[in-house]
Amino acid sequence: MKPKLMKNIKEYSIITIGLFINALGWTAFLIPAEITGGGITGVATLIFYASKFPIGISYLAINAVLILSSFKMLGKGFGIKTIYAITVLSIFLSVLQGLIKEPIVNENFMSAVIGAILAGVGVGIVFGQGGSTGGTDIIAMMINKYRDISPGKVILYADVLIISSSFLIFHSLEKMVYGYVTMAITAYTIDLILTGTKRTVQLFVFSKDYEKIAERVASDIKRGITVLDGKGWYTQADAKILLILVRKQESYDILRIIKEIDPKAFVSVNNVMGVYGKGFDSIKN
Repeated sequence: MKPKLMKNIKEYSIITIGLFINALGWTAFLIPAEITGGGITGVATLIFYASKFPIGISYLAINAVLILSSFKMLGKGFGIKTIYAITVLSIFLSVLQGLIKEPIVNENFMSAVIGAILAGVGVGIVFGQGGSTGGTDIIAMMINKYRDISPGKVILYADVLIISSSFLIFHSLEKMVYGYVTMAITAYTIDLILTGTKRTVQLFVFSKDYEKIAERVASDIKRGITVLDGKGWYTQADAKILLILVRKQESYDILRIIKEIDPKAFVSVNNVMGVYGKGFDSIKN
């Protein structure tokens, strides 16, 4: 079997697992507790709460309209993975909602937390394979094309509006607050899944013993180092600066090495959103 085909099978299999986990979080915990989360799934749950119309069908129908609109406004840029994810997630939502009739957890706060974690894990897995669940992402991109508003803000505003709308159905501030809790935990979980185990830090090291530090890092940590030319404005003295990119867990060993060689070294440590290339992550389409 060709490597590319095997790679595609692996990616779609992992995406399917992520979609199932996401659907399980909604149907087993959030929906039975009448908690509304963000995104188009949140809109579909509002429709269900108001009319008992199946969530899977609402989710598929709304996304179908958004995809058709996006083809016209943005071009065919979303790819087959998005259409696959939307279709499979709608099936999982329909099947699991039909199977799960009773709440698994009777405490609303626990339902919100567990449901949000599962939903976030599922979406994080899908994103990690270069997929997308569509929904408010499509709305954000369409608005961003004609207005100078970042997609992140559009998605946030949309989620707040969707969750706040639950008050019109339940007339309960408590359920609305649970919705915001769900939104926050889901967002945090997605970030944790995408970057938690691969979180990278960037170190700038200012030291007169930069050569010794670079040698130790290269030999002990097996990481590359870039030496930059710098100049202190106050002293007007030339200096060498080490730029080092490593995994979060490796940074502690590097700080230990620096302390051993030059306790007076000046070190700046920053979290970075992502590092792509040899020794780190590959760029996802």
